[in-house]
Amino acid sequence: QVQLVESGGGLVQPGGSLRLSCAASGLTFRSSPYTMGWYRQAPGKERELVANILTYSGVATYGDSVKGRFTISRDNDKNMVYLQMNNLKDDDTAVYICNARPRRTSTIVEYWGQGTQVTVSS
Repeated sequence: QVQLVESGGGLVQPGGSLRLSCAASGLTFRSSPYTMGWYRQAPGKERELVANILTYSGVATYGDSVKGRFTISRDNDKNMVYLQMNNLKDDDTAVYICNARPRRTSTIVEYWGQGTQVTVSS
């Protein structure tokens, strides 16, 4: 069964850095292609895309609000996805959620983790 487990969230001061990790079980990056993504949701706001990455090529896409500050990466041997967050701002405070979308499948399906809280505050 597919399971996504995030870690690395916490409290950080503005301008600080955090690295989030997403461990994917039930998915094998070397066997099938996936789009892996990080989304975030703050209270009263819509869930928004932070970044995604194609497991097979490493091509990444970023939301406008984090471009230049965040970097997504993956390790296809460990089935892990990471989000390096630098120069954090108050508006980055949210629950960060890992997402997986299998590609080249006849069925539209996606998976979500439970999320990890990131709080940016002085």
